Amino acid sequence: MPANRLKVAFLGPPASFSHQVQSQLQIPPPSSFSLPHIIGRIEFVSNSCFLFLQAAAESFDNTDAELLPHVSFADAFTAVQQQVADYAVIPFENSTNGSVVQTLDLLADRNALYTDVEVCGEYYLTVHHCLLVRKGTYPSGWAGYDGSITKLYTHPQAWGQCDNLLSQHFKGIERQDVSSTSKAAEIVSKEMGEHAAAIASKFAAEHHGVDILKENIEDRADNTTRFLIFRNTRVERPAQLEFEQPSTSTEATTRKTLISFAIDHSSPGALANALLIFKAHGLNLTSINTRPSLKRAWQYIFFVECGRTPSDENKEAVLKALDDLRHATEFCRDWGSWKDQL
Repeated sequence: MPANRLKVAFLGPPASFSHQVQSQLQIPPPSSFSLPHIIGRIEFVSNSCFLFLQAAAESFDNTDAELLPHVSFADAFTAVQQQVADYAVIPFENSTNGSVVQTLDLLADRNALYTDVEVCGEYYLTVHHCLLVRKGTYPSGWAGYDGSITKLYTHPQAWGQCDNLLSQHFKGIERQDVSSTSKAAEIVSKEMGEHAAAIASKFAAEHHGVDILKENIEDRADNTTRFLIFRNTRVERPAQLEFEQPSTSTEATTRKTLISFAIDHSSPGALANALLIFKAHGLNLTSINTRPSLKRAWQYIFFVECGRTPSDENKEAVLKALDDLRHATEFCRDWGSWKDQL
């Protein structure tokens, strides 16, 4: 393996990754898994392992990169911090369900474990769900469904993305959370004592040998997960990847910046004063999130994402805003800037 080959961390437990990806795509095990084996062959599925895999694969398309599955977001962050991986691709928010809490907790970095990690890019991936049932249960498909399903299985994040269908056709039906959408399909494939269904992917249906009762059951056709791409600030690279390079388009490209900070909660107007700093420097606030500080109950770490169209007038806007924030907050941290890919 070339010494300069990029290593990209993503969430995908090795056991399930090896079993499912190798069996369906006929590719090498994770230790030698690389993009040439994926591009043009992988089919998107909503199971987290494959969702993160595709995001990592497409983010580093046309790049000689080795994809490294990790069992948790924290492990992927640690791999970047310790320079075991060059990049990590981590989900940040879903267009239907909102922010990914596990990622925000890592960005809170309460114990200063990831001091050298920063955001350098983003990637958007559309998510589709299917309603799956045991093979042969409903030969006529959705048109012949008689309302006999008594239990539903899926990953907790999928419920909110399919609320319209659930409210209309499965109101009052028992819902069972499981570790992944693929696991839900597996349970339904083996269930013999009741009429159960799973919310999972088309790939999961094929893999576990169950029928698709209804496809594309998500509330919105644009149901999308946004991933952030992380790197280590201390590592120097001779060439930037496409998402790191300055825009060559004649149209101005928005740059996004993510900043975290904490305030003195006992000081009236402290949060308002901090937020006004962004306006003063021409930075457009696009989202605000919070997580508990864990230093004292009901006190928080704030995460602000802002955007600007680069110009000669505002090229120092982020640096000036950070300087002002240091005087108006208990602490603040710049998590990096990147090109808006929306």
